[in-house]
Amino acid sequence: MTKISAGGSLLSLSVPSRDISEKLAAFVRDKDAFSPNTWRQLLSVMRICWRWAEANGRQFLPMSADDLRDYLTHLQATGRASSTINSHAALISMLHRNAGLVPPNVSPDISRTMKKINRTAVVAGERTGQAVPFCRGDLKKLDQAWRASPRLQHLRDLAFMHVAYSTLLRMSELSRLRVGDIGRAADGRIILDVAWTKTIVQSGGIVKALGAQSSQRLTDWINAAGLAGEPDAIIFCPVHRSNQARFTTDPMSAPCLEEIFIRARGAAGVPDRKKTNKGRYAGWSGHSARVGAAQDMARKGYSVAQIMQEGTWTKTETVMRYIRVVEAHKGAMVDLMEEDSD
Repeated sequence: MTKISAGGSLLSLSVPSRDISEKLAAFVRDKDAFSPNTWRQLLSVMRICWRWAEANGRQFLPMSADDLRDYLTHLQATGRASSTINSHAALISMLHRNAGLVPPNVSPDISRTMKKINRTAVVAGERTGQAVPFCRGDLKKLDQAWRASPRLQHLRDLAFMHVAYSTLLRMSELSRLRVGDIGRAADGRIILDVAWTKTIVQSGGIVKALGAQSSQRLTDWINAAGLAGEPDAIIFCPVHRSNQARFTTDPMSAPCLEEIFIRARGAAGVPDRKKTNKGRYAGWSGHSARVGAAQDMARKGYSVAQIMQEGTWTKTETVMRYIRVVEAHKGAMVDLMEEDSD
């Protein structure tokens, strides 16, 4: 039995050889090669799969194709979404590769099992969930509601929503922006030195420019909070109930940032959706600004390549899933039928 310490979690894995144990230890030492979110997902899948193997008398590592097939089928039977099951299969494969083992996923049995799971889910009506879009019109409503507010929380939240929409940055990327990352163009508009994103990790980094209005809202927040002389401070920091900003070098937690989207939806007067995807995506959430900005760009006729560049997406299918509703009315048959109606 080998103990592997990873990110504060202690996982117990039965490994058949010292060589595999050493490779797993090296894998853990190099965990910074992966994003924190990917590592958390891997640990979660390892725990779930290991518990299933223990409870059912199966071997977790290395896992046979038959055992993986039964595990994936078990996930489907317990109501897991097909996208979640795909993630489990991919991460189990990742673990085996890094342990120097042949992933059980290479078996045709697993390929057929995944096709069966995906087909069954689609036929049964499963649809991939998508964050409710936060669009340009929503930002205008929010701007009217909060731009003159005496409350620092409102000024911070408004600046946050402006930057989230304007940059298409992910919530974790927004959370780590510091005052020292703010630069100015010749006309006074703000340029943000983002350094790195989930999909772009390079020494040159990336920069994001804000328009005049968004630059003004961020400036209003920085000045009102007294952050201008604190280059190491997180831009979007907590606000105490006494209406004072709390300078910090630690990013706000994901739940706290999610609350900004919730407050924004209420302030803009937009009701939550009644029809949801398995109880999710009723209101705005961390991905809403990215989805809304992508859809607005599509409506304005920007290319998929341009949208991908702005959102630092690496997969075309991801962007197409976000803008599919917008693109639906740009199809060839719609044009043909519109011409016939003239």
